[in-house]
Amino acid sequence: QGKGLFATRNIRKGETVFVERPVVSSQFLWNALYNYRACDHCLRALETAEENAQRLLGRSSLVLPHPEQCSIRKDLHQQCPRCQVTYCSAECRQAALEQYHQVLCLGPSRDDPTHPLNKLQEAWRNMHYPPETSSIMLMARMVATIKQAKDKEWWIKAFSQFCNKTANEEEEIVHKLLGDKFKGQLELLRLLFTEALYDEYLSRWFTPEGFRSLFALVGTNGQGIGTSSLSQWVHACDALDLPMLQREELDAFIDQLYKDIEKESGEFLNCEGSGLYVLQSCCNHSCIPNAETSFPENNFLLHLTALEDIEAGEEICISYLDCCQRERSRHSRNKILRENYLFTCSCPKCLAQADDADVTSDEEEEGEGETDDAELEDEMTDV
Repeated sequence: QGKGLFATRNIRKGETVFVERPVVSSQFLWNALYNYRACDHCLRALETAEENAQRLLGRSSLVLPHPEQCSIRKDLHQQCPRCQVTYCSAECRQAALEQYHQVLCLGPSRDDPTHPLNKLQEAWRNMHYPPETSSIMLMARMVATIKQAKDKEWWIKAFSQFCNKTANEEEEIVHKLLGDKFKGQLELLRLLFTEALYDEYLSRWFTPEGFRSLFALVGTNGQGIGTSSLSQWVHACDALDLPMLQREELDAFIDQLYKDIEKESGEFLNCEGSGLYVLQSCCNHSCIPNAETSFPENNFLLHLTALEDIEAGEEICISYLDCCQRERSRHSRNKILRENYLFTCSCPKCLAQADDADVTSDEEEEGEGETDDAELEDEMTDV
């Protein structure tokens, strides 16, 4: 919890407070193993809405109505000519090349398991199973960005905005991020990270203490980025001006589609990457937030939207917990917040429940027989 973000004007419910581009972002390493592909720079989905639905349903024969409402332009997709990483546009390919990709491009070694970067990524996959809540490659892009930069100090200052907020108890965050069973493997990751990316200018980031601070940084400030061509198609269909009968048929089709997806693939979570956002990271937590983040443009542009009217001078708060976690007991909510973000919540809801017994929620009591890993994944799904 930092100093917070406050409204400088009256903001109405449903109004966009701000739109923000990340300082750096990266898609999760497990995406490829789930046959999901996003732009390697802006995380825009590369599959069409129909392909998105077919994959989630496991049904290649599915045909979506109104295909013209899908915004994916495959004719604009480009690949890095050396390593074949795919981008949604020439602009994204160039932006990646100018910021970090020259350092991270694997070239013909893309499929070489002995390449230091491939060894680092494979070690991460073996240690951090889905659902991912951050990525070693987010840290790699931070290093690569500074290595490529002409003004290295500017970028270091940009990242220090996040680092300063995680100056204490970094190790506790590392334990939660990786899971206690992986604690002993942190040194292996550091050695692989050093082999792949060491830079004398950033030598402090490669020390045991500095490396832990990087994990603390992405653990407390990393914002999950959700992009979905299917979701965009649904919103576009909702805006269509159709005769009543056609509207009812389309709505029924979409409702059934989501039910089938939930049955086949589980809850539809479209969190494909993580990014560091300066303004968003300034927002303090509340269990009854007055704003929420979303990614309506199907890329890494974060929109902060007001959930209720916010008066000038009032603090803008988001929730670090997902909807299900917010419904748990005060004791349960604060357990998650302490373990993941190192603070105890004092929002109006928590203060109102201050006299409640320190007991876990019914949902947690029912799952007490689950393994620690299962509990960890449950708590971290949307962090």
